[in-house]
Amino acid sequence: MIVVIGGGPAGRYAAMRLAGAGREVRLIERRREGLGGQCLHQGCMVICALNDVARTMEHLEMLHRSGIITSVPKIAYPALISRMQEIIKTITQVIDEETRTAGVSVIQGDAQVEGRSVLINAERLEPEAIIIATGTRPRRLHVPGEELPGVMTAHTIFSLPTLPSRLVIIGGGVIAAEMAYLFSLFGSAVTILSRSTLLKEFPATLVKEATKELHRVTVLEHTRVIRITGETRVSGVEVHTSDGLRTLEADAILIAAGTEPENSAIQGIPFGQDGFIKVNDRMETGIPGVYAVGDVTGSSHLTPVARWQGRAAADAILGLKPAFPLDTVPQAIKLRNDLAFCGVQDEGGMKVTIPSPAGPGSFWAIPDRATGRASMTADPDSGRILGMLEASPYASVIAAYHALLINTHASIDQMERFIEVHPSADGTGWIGRYLAEKIIERNQNTIESIKN
Repeated sequence: MIVVIGGGPAGRYAAMRLAGAGREVRLIERRREGLGGQCLHQGCMVICALNDVARTMEHLEMLHRSGIITSVPKIAYPALISRMQEIIKTITQVIDEETRTAGVSVIQGDAQVEGRSVLINAERLEPEAIIIATGTRPRRLHVPGEELPGVMTAHTIFSLPTLPSRLVIIGGGVIAAEMAYLFSLFGSAVTILSRSTLLKEFPATLVKEATKELHRVTVLEHTRVIRITGETRVSGVEVHTSDGLRTLEADAILIAAGTEPENSAIQGIPFGQDGFIKVNDRMETGIPGVYAVGDVTGSSHLTPVARWQGRAAADAILGLKPAFPLDTVPQAIKLRNDLAFCGVQDEGGMKVTIPSPAGPGSFWAIPDRATGRASMTADPDSGRILGMLEASPYASVIAAYHALLINTHASIDQMERFIEVHPSADGTGWIGRYLAEKIIERNQNTIESIKN
């Protein structure tokens, strides 16, 4: 029997793969809402649901400015959140049925790991293997006033009964930017406080696009939070900026300053200095028979990577050959456009960047010159595709397939055979063909110069 602790993407994928191979699997989930993890209940699906509405609002605003529609409707915020939660419950029911149908025994309750044994709802077991997939929790700031009502995290922000009129978001990463976009479209006055720079892990071209798409948001970089103010409820936040101390008024504060491992119920397993569980490339911990997957390992905090790790752990238990390592993992943020990238962007090679073409989802953005950007980089010597980025309505899908090209070491000359679906807002296909032609031309010229 194998015990999997945590029913998010990593744990559920591992459990279903093991059950599909005929193994007895118990999946322990402490979340009362059910399976799905942060991705479904506080992360990916929530952002997707609300981004659909925010993009619709922005599209209606563009049509209104063009004189095509006479008015823009207002968001019924409580109804929006209520309906979203209803649909999330439906998804939860679907994946619960899917998991059980796959042969996994799902148990709602608490689990505590103590080395090679696990305590499940007061029952102690020593299974054949344990997979820890407990995920992460929002990181605290540890500043005065953090416990005031109205100070929220991504786990609690949607429990607010009404839309905050003034929202301060502390953090400069993906969650901070996505939440800022959403609430600014819904009608809140939003300020981002970033300790360093906005989206510092993203390519500069995409950061520039994000800044344009967050034009309703006030972004203060290189700020340090001193304290959160208020008596019975939050009223603002005191920060240190390059101009000195200042206090910003707020009806609500969202702390989006990263995450920390959910490891409080784990003992006897080696941790790194940051509290994440140390694993090798087969997701094995320092204890034989105990594996860890997903965010609790301190990996990229991306759902597809969590699933990849869940598969790696299951395959290790089944004695299967490990999957090929990945050279790159596609990443994206959802604002007005998808801002997506994979691979390296500025480490040598030939690079071409163009405005993304107008197409589905971006035609009405032409008057604002806001159709996005597209870029691709290739090594002219080997012909390998090194990286790409794109800001367009569907760039996330495009980046995933470009990641496949990079991970399979495809040559840029393959792009000469590429033909896009039309109409499309994707510019990387055009760039790929152009780069292929230029690299072939360059290499031919090099050969001719050697001959001469």
